[in-house]
Amino acid sequence: MRKTVLTAIAATGAGLAVVLSTGLSSAQPKAAPWQQVGGDIKSGISGLAVTSRSGDALHALVVRDNKRPGENRIAEVTYRPGQAAVATPVTWQGGAEPIDLEAIDAVPGTSDEYVAVASRGLAYHLKLMDAGEAVQVLDIAPLPAIGTGDDFESFALTSRHGKTAAIWADRGAGADRPATLYAAPFSINSYGESKFGAVQKATLRAPYPKEDVRHASDIEVTKSGRLLVSSASDAGDDGPFDSAVSDAGRLFVNSAGKVRLSVDKSPELLKKFEGHKIEALHCLPKSPLAALGTDDENAGGSVTTHRLCD
Repeated sequence: MRKTVLTAIAATGAGLAVVLSTGLSSAQPKAAPWQQVGGDIKSGISGLAVTSRSGDALHALVVRDNKRPGENRIAEVTYRPGQAAVATPVTWQGGAEPIDLEAIDAVPGTSDEYVAVASRGLAYHLKLMDAGEAVQVLDIAPLPAIGTGDDFESFALTSRHGKTAAIWADRGAGADRPATLYAAPFSINSYGESKFGAVQKATLRAPYPKEDVRHASDIEVTKSGRLLVSSASDAGDDGPFDSAVSDAGRLFVNSAGKVRLSVDKSPELLKKFEGHKIEALHCLPKSPLAALGTDDENAGGSVTTHRLCD
């Protein structure tokens, strides 16, 4: 397995490196400066899932929205403060390479299974194999209740009372098309097939940005059930870009597995992030910090952490 070791930024044609700078300690969490990830359109981050965290050591899977054969779709990232970051391309096995991966999250109750979602609504059930060198496709299933023109950039899984729910969103576009959020019970059967229950829907308009806005560029559910949504403006491959994270409501899962989605009419703006197009939002385990990743198109991608997950 070929590895690329970096101290700040790097990218290869097949791989991806990420530096999550200081501020990961739960004692005094602080906003960290943005760290660039590559410098071209193939280097953006469209989704990330923290796989494990031991002290200040962080491991994550990162997906990318590349579309051509042979371009990297997924990478494993290791970060330890004060040491060089390590990024390793992960091999895609068990099916054709996906087109335009936009989100990824871990399957609750597992240590090596994930669901990644492409923009047109295909959900890939993945298993991390060969000590992290590859992902095996176990199942491909369409998201339920796909609406006309839906373009998905977000997907998250959460567990309450031993029951799992999925939430995802059409990103929306500008003033005329708000985001549509979808939520449903989620399970995986003995054959590895993804199953969705009854779907609830709600619309969302981001409080910021105002121009060229994608109202939902990623989504996350905190441990307490708060619904965090990132929004972003995209004026083209050269920007300018602008983003924000808002508290948009709550997702409830009761002991019987019934899901209830509550989206605020006026989401609370938590933080603006100017100059970047956030497409990845993930709360770190046992921490109030969120890892944020961007897809800044021709300018590559960037990563930071910020306290959003209290």
